Amino acid sequence: MLAHYMPRIVDDELKNKLAHTGAVYVRGPKWCGKTSTCEQLSASALRLRDPDTYASNMEAAAVRPSLLLRGERPRLIDEWQVAPVLWDAVINEVDSLGGAPGQFLLTGSATPIAAGEDRPKHAGTGRIARVSMDPMTLQESGSSTGEVSLSALFGGANEVEGSSTITVEQYASLICSGGWPAPISRGEADASVARDYVDAICESDISEAAGSSLDPERARALMRSLARNTAQEASSATLLADVRDVGVGMSEPTLRTYLAALRRLFVIEDLKAWAPALRSRTPLRSAATWHLCDPSLAAAALETTADGLLSDLVTMGYLFESLCVRDLRVYARALGGAVYHYRDKSGLEVDAIVRLNSGAWGAVEVKLGGADRIDEGAKNMTRLVARLDGRRTPKPAFLMVLTGGQFAYTRPDGVHVVPLGCLRL
Repeated sequence: MLAHYMPRIVDDELKNKLAHTGAVYVRGPKWCGKTSTCEQLSASALRLRDPDTYASNMEAAAVRPSLLLRGERPRLIDEWQVAPVLWDAVINEVDSLGGAPGQFLLTGSATPIAAGEDRPKHAGTGRIARVSMDPMTLQESGSSTGEVSLSALFGGANEVEGSSTITVEQYASLICSGGWPAPISRGEADASVARDYVDAICESDISEAAGSSLDPERARALMRSLARNTAQEASSATLLADVRDVGVGMSEPTLRTYLAALRRLFVIEDLKAWAPALRSRTPLRSAATWHLCDPSLAAAALETTADGLLSDLVTMGYLFESLCVRDLRVYARALGGAVYHYRDKSGLEVDAIVRLNSGAWGAVEVKLGGADRIDEGAKNMTRLVARLDGRRTPKPAFLMVLTGGQFAYTRPDGVHVVPLGCLRL
């Protein structure tokens, strides 16, 4: 079955920015759908990695970059970081047109590290807007019923209801197959995509992102360690110990090099700590929690399957949390916000804090299932609210336990219990 385009949450943001800015840069991990999304708006395209035209494209980029900008507008420049000089060429072209909007779309699956003359000389402020993309959420793939809206909760909705047909077995499959648009648009659940992705990262992509040859076995060991520590605060020492446990040597400076390359590839999407104003002087922990851009990469790095996750529900719980964070991150960004986590040194922890630029925020605890676990999550969030300094930190817009269960409902204490398979923007 041929793939077809499935609308993405980022579509409206992209259209809006293209209507008001000379160029838009769409960034995110490989295979998340950047090119297909931009093709819905572009009138012509330059594909820099096309082997049939690669040599001539590089020659033109070296001699006269403006030649590569010729074509109907908006013109798509796919994987612009292959020829970083094009960034400045686009800025110059937008300036020459008086800042006219809608001229170029640029995609990039890696942050360039070019040095010297090849490094872009301008940030692009005022000429190039930025849009971030992730793999598909359950809303975008059609797996969520969409009966519970995150934007409605921020808008003051007091009660939720709905039901999801996704079983725990199906969540295990969703974790392993991931949010990669190509197989989803063909109606397939293909875990081999994530395995191929990890292979490509370790064998070639990470070296390209670092600008030097990195060892595939070290990269594979690090990916496995990151997967083992998904949704957890793991120090550099913990990651290094994991890597060394499988017989791979690595120093801390080398670890930083590999992590930096994975960040340039948009593979790591760690969750920063939230620091609200508290009534007491309880110290806050500032470490981020580790997440890969899609939980399928963690499953692939661990060399596990859906059946393997079902036989290890502890690991599945962490990867389910990463699945939830992936979707929350996309929804939060569309609302003008971001996702954080909370943990203080007393041990109180909340898995996700969705905070909007307006200052409004909501707390989310992730529990794969079980009434006792849901109670635990609700109590954690209630304890957090009690510790806040209400004069400097507003009350939460909502408290939510995000689950792998069937029914969405609001508890008597006001905490919403929501299956991930019911959530939408």
